[in-house]
Amino acid sequence: MRFKKTGYSEKELLHLYEQILRPRMIEEKMLILLRQGKISKWFSGIGQEAVSVGAVSAIDQDEFILPMHRNLGVFTGRNIPYSRLFAQFQGKMSGFTKGRDRSFHFGTKEHHIVGMISHLGPQMALADGIALANKLKEEKKATLVFTGDGASSEGDFHEALNVAAVWDLPVIFVIENNGYGLSTPSEEQFRFKHFIDKGPAYGIKAVQVDGNNLLEVHRTIKELANEIRQDPKPVILEAMTFRMRGHEEASGTKYVPKKLMEHWAKKDPVDNYEQYLIKQGILNEESITEIRKTIKKDIEEGLKTAYAENLPEANTSTEIDNTFSPFDQVVHSPVSEANSDKRFVDAISDGLKQSMEKHPNLVIMGQDIADYGGVFKVTEGFIDLFGKDRVRNTPLCESAIIGTGLGLCINGYKAVVEMQFGDFVTCGFNQIVNNLAKIHYRWGQNADVVVRMPTGAGVGAGPFHSQSNEAWFFHTPGLKIVYPSNAHDAKGMLSAAIEEPNPYLFFEHKALYRSHSQEIPDDYYTIPIGKAALASSGEDLTIVTYGMGVHWALEAISSLEGISADIVDLRTLLPWDKESVEQSVKKTNKVLVLHEDTLIGGIGAEIAAWISEHCFEHLDAPVVREASLDTPVPFSKPLEENFLPQKRLVEKLKRLIEY
Repeated sequence: MRFKKTGYSEKELLHLYEQILRPRMIEEKMLILLRQGKISKWFSGIGQEAVSVGAVSAIDQDEFILPMHRNLGVFTGRNIPYSRLFAQFQGKMSGFTKGRDRSFHFGTKEHHIVGMISHLGPQMALADGIALANKLKEEKKATLVFTGDGASSEGDFHEALNVAAVWDLPVIFVIENNGYGLSTPSEEQFRFKHFIDKGPAYGIKAVQVDGNNLLEVHRTIKELANEIRQDPKPVILEAMTFRMRGHEEASGTKYVPKKLMEHWAKKDPVDNYEQYLIKQGILNEESITEIRKTIKKDIEEGLKTAYAENLPEANTSTEIDNTFSPFDQVVHSPVSEANSDKRFVDAISDGLKQSMEKHPNLVIMGQDIADYGGVFKVTEGFIDLFGKDRVRNTPLCESAIIGTGLGLCINGYKAVVEMQFGDFVTCGFNQIVNNLAKIHYRWGQNADVVVRMPTGAGVGAGPFHSQSNEAWFFHTPGLKIVYPSNAHDAKGMLSAAIEEPNPYLFFEHKALYRSHSQEIPDDYYTIPIGKAALASSGEDLTIVTYGMGVHWALEAISSLEGISADIVDLRTLLPWDKESVEQSVKKTNKVLVLHEDTLIGGIGAEIAAWISEHCFEHLDAPVVREASLDTPVPFSKPLEENFLPQKRLVEKLKRLIEY
């Protein structure tokens, strides 16, 4: 291995030696603790330290870096206190996730680090969002994100690279090519030879380095970072390296040919750099002993502090409260009394427009939303008002754009992401349920992202443009779900969702866009989140519903002579208003839960179960449900009408009344 010290002072060379020695010595200690049962798992980066240390040392301390589970050198290189780092590994309260997650699955904005989740690829899109925020703020900063050769097989890899290329984002994508994805060798992962071959296809500069040569990694990344600060563009850096231990310790390395292991053992990044400095007269046995002694002392002191701390005491209310970023909603009333008749779609556009005016750090993103105005024309004319920096057309990549929204949020922005159709959210599902929903609970980072979801059937759009998929997210702690039934609520609740620093799924029924209108305030206003509305008041029964179900319920009740009903419009599905439902059930003693989604596993099942459990003594009949058939949504009009619950509703209400 050939090192080139040109441009480095002796002090800098020694600093880099200490930086690469620290993660190696910590790892050696952690492997002992693992065998002693004092930590639960370990993902070793032994053999790859030069990549982490070279990268973190080459960029500025206030530039974000997004490591993975073999990048211990990133965390030590950002001077994270060892006591906190070791407390994190042991699940202690002073760890960055307060015992809620393990190893390197955490972030710390104080140190400008955003950790990974177990799904490997999604952090790349977060880097795009962080870099986009820097670009919008006109800050000349680089962002660096790690991924591996195995993780490159995920769609998130392609999406993040493509978005960065299209938007000229100053991101360094470091690909640690260690030849294996767990035990699967590269030839079973991909057919190309090197990752630098991918650069031209994306229109991205691509560079390859010896990932075990600390000075080569450091010098190359330093040069690339300087380049992209001045001329924002992404770059691929392929670091050729090798993992000397198992994917995690339990898996071992028996699948690695002995000759290959021996070859890479000779290229050990710590030993080779140490020997080079000795030959240069910069290091000797005495100085090595002294440096090791200092590092060992730091490790032992950090462990002593972490050991002294007890495991967290579980507190249910604290756990629940920490699922969301703290926020006390202040409801805004319109300043003037001026009203206008607005269609549902116009009300949403109005709320979004006024939110853009109110929050200059709000960015909206989606397919065809800029010049075209979106397929439903919600953002028509927005680029004239706010420009293309804040109203951004995106490639077809739901996962990357939701992840980019989260990255924007981490770096001080708000984001609204439009799913062209709510059905397409499947392509971004992981980012929502594993990144947006869990990030505050895990390490206290708010997720200030609203995902707009044009939803629902009744428009003859078939199985892939008509689904009601709110129940998919209803089961995921950490999300908030809003589903308005009218123009007034649509505007006020969208504005409220954007104000709050928590992740929202905002459902908009497509069939209501241009069929429903009402007088609503012209001014900015918000509506309480988590509070239901009474769409009608009655004595004979309660209908609990939301969205299009409110209109079906009103129509059905009006057709039943002499029958009146409370129609509880939930409006917010997470958290749903149990108090209003309970109050109505106690009043009428009979209840039907109605929704457009299919019956089995729908939100109505949870509401019905809750009513049966908490209001049983007030019921004069079983809680009943009405919903769509348990089939995909059909295209043909008679089939679609048969699928939807509207025509079955009146008969179901009659049976309930007569019970």
